[in-house]
Amino acid sequence: MTIFVDMDEVIADTYGAHIEIYNAEFSANLTAEECKGSDVWKMVPKAHQDSIRKHATRRGFFRNLNPIEGSIEVLKEISERHELYIASAAMQFPNSLEEKSEWLDEHFPFIPWQNRILCGHKHILNGDLLIDDRSYNLEMFNGRSILFSSPHNAFTNGFERADTWIDIAEKLL
Repeated sequence: MTIFVDMDEVIADTYGAHIEIYNAEFSANLTAEECKGSDVWKMVPKAHQDSIRKHATRRGFFRNLNPIEGSIEVLKEISERHELYIASAAMQFPNSLEEKSEWLDEHFPFIPWQNRILCGHKHILNGDLLIDDRSYNLEMFNGRSILFSSPHNAFTNGFERADTWIDIAEKLL
């Protein structure tokens, strides 16, 4: 199979990073549970929303993300059995292209640069499976799609869902 996997909130914990940075900057105690069903920036006082929206423009934001638990091990095994590509929107934020590539080199060295699609829209992808946290990317995909659970999509329905990388392994390995 040809499998495409998104980065942000699927293998890289951007959601947690937004909360962590917000809490440090504003001496807050925001949790992912409090943000359930929404993007982080929508769950803070209006005066703080712009700060969160700008996290992704900061040098180092994408480079310093934590991998989602289980993603490294499961993707390594998938890469040994299938044609695996990372497909991530990387054009919106100037630093993200370089930082995402470096992050993948560090955490997913078994995925060569030739199998990394750092793009704008994902509607160009043509393969068997797309794993993504955003329903609008899955809606445009012609193959099988799996919605990877993230706090923001907790109430999104209509897609096959995986809550963890163990779920992905059970579906694909």
